[in-house]
Amino acid sequence: MWRSIASNALTFLIVALFVLGGLILWGRGQYEGQGPLTDAICVQVDRGSNFRRVSRDLEEQGAVSNGSIFRIGADYAGKTDELKAGSFLVEPGASMEEIVDAVTRGGASTCGTEVVYRIGVNRLSAQVRELDPATNRFVERVEFQPGEEEVPTIYAEVREAQDTRYRVALAEGVTSWQVVDALRNMDVLDGEVSEIPPEGALAPDSYEVRSGDSRSDILAQMAEQQELWVSAAWEARDEELPLESPEELLTLASIIEKETGVAEERRQVASVFVNRLNRGMRLQTDPTVIYGITKGQGVLGRGLRRSELRATTPWNTYVIQGLPPTPIANPGRESLMAAAQPDATNYVFFVADGTGGHAFAETLDEHNRNVARWREIEAERANQSDGG
Repeated sequence: MWRSIASNALTFLIVALFVLGGLILWGRGQYEGQGPLTDAICVQVDRGSNFRRVSRDLEEQGAVSNGSIFRIGADYAGKTDELKAGSFLVEPGASMEEIVDAVTRGGASTCGTEVVYRIGVNRLSAQVRELDPATNRFVERVEFQPGEEEVPTIYAEVREAQDTRYRVALAEGVTSWQVVDALRNMDVLDGEVSEIPPEGALAPDSYEVRSGDSRSDILAQMAEQQELWVSAAWEARDEELPLESPEELLTLASIIEKETGVAEERRQVASVFVNRLNRGMRLQTDPTVIYGITKGQGVLGRGLRRSELRATTPWNTYVIQGLPPTPIANPGRESLMAAAQPDATNYVFFVADGTGGHAFAETLDEHNRNVARWREIEAERANQSDGG
C-alpha cells in the first residue's frame, strides 16, 4: 500500500514538474515574444509609481497580454526597483521584455511633450510640441517669444508636468551676448551668468536640458563642444592657409558664417577671404563693420551708412588689414570646416545675386558687372514694393 502511495506521489510530482516547466516556458515566451500592440503608444510613468500601476496601464492600452507575467518578468530580471519616471514610446509589437527595458533604462523621455527654446539671430522663441506616437512626428501646440509675449496657458501647464523634456537649439551665427540674453529669459533654468563668454566660443547645436539646470553649466557644455570642433577643424586644415592659430581659424569661420546662409557656397566664400589674405587685400566685409557698431549686442536693424564703412574700429575690415581681433559670432561646424578647407579658386570678389546666394568674380570688371546686376534687382524689388 505504502509502495503504491509513494509511486503515485512520485508520478504526481513528475507531472507537476512537467506542468510547471511548461508554464515557465509559456510565460517566458509571452514575456520575450512579440506583443499585441498594433499602433505605437506613449506610456507615462509618474514619479512614485510602481510596476503594478504600469502593468495595469499597459493592459488597458493593449500593449501587454498579461500584467502578471509582465511584473513577474521584471522581478525575475531584477528590475522591479529600477522603474524611472517619464514618458516612453512603445513601438507596435514591442515585447514585455523590451517595454521593461524602456521604462527602467533611465535617461531622457522618448515621447510626450517637449519644449524647444530656439536661440536665433533675430529672436528667441519657445515651441511647445508633442510627439504623435502613430507617426513618430512632433506636432506643434504653441510657439511664443519668452520675455516679450505673455506666457501661454499650455506652456504654464507643461512646465508643471514631471515628464516634460526641454531642449535648447542654438542657431549658427548668433553672438555670445545673444546666447546669454536668451538663457536669462528661459524660466526653466537657474543661476546667474557672471560674464559673457568670449565671442565664437559657443557651439551652435541642440542641447538637452532639465528643469533647474544651471545656465553656467549649459554655457560650459556649449564651450566644450566648440573647443572640440575648432580643434578638429584646425587639425584637418589645409597646410597653405594664411592662418597662424586656431583662434584665427575661428575668426575667419565666424565671418564666413555671417556672410552666407547657403551651405553649398561656404567654401567658395572662404576661398575669397583666403585669397584676399594671401594677396594682402583688405577683407572688406560688412558683417565685421556691423559687429564694430553693435559689439554683438542685438541686431543693427538697418543698412550701413557710408560714414560707418569709413569709421575706424578694431573690426572694420574696410579700414584694418587682415582679420579682426576677435570672431564676430559663433560659427557652426560647417563654417569651421569651410575655413579650414576652402575651395581652390581665384575668386576675390562676391556680391548678392538675388537668389539668396552670391555671384563670385576673379576680376574687378567682372565684379562690377555683378554689382550692377544686383542693383538692378534691388531697384526692381523696390519698384514692386511701391506698387509700380
